[in-house]
Amino acid sequence: MTLLTIGRLARRAGLRTSTLRYYEAEGLLAPTRRTDAGYRLYHPDAEQTLHLIRRAQRLGFSLADIRALLSDYRNGEPGGQVILSITENRFIELARQITELLVLRHEMELFLLDLRDTLNTQPTQTTRMLFDRLLDRVCADPTAGASAGFTLDWLLERTGCALAKLDRQHVLKALLRRHVHIWQEGDAYHILVAGSDPEVEAALQELSRIETQCHAHATPQLGAGEEGYLFTVSGEHAFLFAQLFLALEQQA
Repeated sequence: MTLLTIGRLARRAGLRTSTLRYYEAEGLLAPTRRTDAGYRLYHPDAEQTLHLIRRAQRLGFSLADIRALLSDYRNGEPGGQVILSITENRFIELARQITELLVLRHEMELFLLDLRDTLNTQPTQTTRMLFDRLLDRVCADPTAGASAGFTLDWLLERTGCALAKLDRQHVLKALLRRHVHIWQEGDAYHILVAGSDPEVEAALQELSRIETQCHAHATPQLGAGEEGYLFTVSGEHAFLFAQLFLALEQQA
């Protein structure tokens, strides 16, 4: 077994050496041993530990939570009651935050629809009256629901995404109700479509081809592995694809 220097481990994990030293100071990472000159040497498994730390941070776990998670993991008890409780509490907090955002989006959908209708029928409406409508009418009219698919369609059109002008049902038919795993790294969204269905691969290839000339985001990258097909897109509007694939997964 070849031990890794801190520089090599940092490169393999895509991190800075200062980050590794910080994790060590926080009790999350420890070198296997040091050389006579005092240089840190790490077991190759430390790379997996770093991936676990980074993933937990993206999920919003505190350093104290991660420390408890790693303790259970190292003791061979990844299903321990302590980390189960921490994870459940974090999930509840995320559910609360998501609900708040969904409610805000719902209200904005209604206001946007109302605003568009108002400007189309009453172009002389004053700003004051529009804001009164925002404050008093959006939440007061529970029957004024947004049309199905309005938000995603509007977002695609507003950002100039190539998908806005296509018959998406035809292009994405093979992706309906497919299980997906989505995560974010920086400005990129990674969308893993589980399975090895050739029809799924063909649909993703076609989607990537269509988006090659799209200026709303960078050209999507498509790869394949043991778990399925990985569709990656980056840029300011890459979140559109996360919404699209989630909608496809849930579509009846």
